[in-house]
Amino acid sequence: MTRIDQRFKALQAAGQKGFVAYITAGDPDLDQTAAQVLLLERAGVDIIELGIPFSDPLADGRVNQESATRALASGTTIGGIFQMVKSLRERTDIPIMCYCYMNLLFAPGFERTVKQAGRAGIDGLLILDLPAEESRSYAETLHGAGLNHITLITPTTPDDRIQRIVRHGSGFVYAVSRTGVTGVQSSIGDEANDLLKRARRVSPLPIALGFGISTPEQAAKAAQHADAVVVGSAIVQRFHEAGRSRSAQAKVGKWMEDMVKAVKNI
Repeated sequence: MTRIDQRFKALQAAGQKGFVAYITAGDPDLDQTAAQVLLLERAGVDIIELGIPFSDPLADGRVNQESATRALASGTTIGGIFQMVKSLRERTDIPIMCYCYMNLLFAPGFERTVKQAGRAGIDGLLILDLPAEESRSYAETLHGAGLNHITLITPTTPDDRIQRIVRHGSGFVYAVSRTGVTGVQSSIGDEANDLLKRARRVSPLPIALGFGISTPEQAAKAAQHADAVVVGSAIVQRFHEAGRSRSAQAKVGKWMEDMVKAVKNI
């Protein structure tokens, strides 16, 4: 079992919902990213989702695109991210997954890169642009390296395709709360709950709901039906605005505590 599997098992045993926090690795640099991971853990986050910066992040909205641009400008590389995680493993055992695009893994050699990720202490990959029809062999490589293959479904995904997408997945299923890209939204629509119901019919895996959740109220609403909540753009933006100020970073930590409590108190 990966750390992700273990965390969801523990959450289920405790009757609790999970909280997944997304940040872009390398924004503003990898040292600051490591500090953010530890701050998020102290705030009660269950799983860290590290975005690997990419020059053409088609699934992302403005906040995360700009974050990726800043990370690339700081010299962030996938090898540097793996080294940062390896160093973090001396200080934390929190589950860490990576949100990434296929080219970043394929160009240097998929199997080689996945093995490096596993050795660094990464627990799973969510590959945004890996088609379900081509996923089986890649999923087997991930599983062989001890990583979860986390799959993504959307409100417009037909039932039969949901079944094909999740077939080779593990860890959890990432359900997108709306059609469109990442980014803060004002509310969570009924299409999200419908997607959760459809996914549960074909997969026994925990289901996390993400894209657009930005307030404790929205997080609590999402947690009523999902097994976990994913918050990304709102966290990325707050860390960016906080800069390197310790007092401002502490305020982000307090806000995160409130977000996590909203999910845990369901």
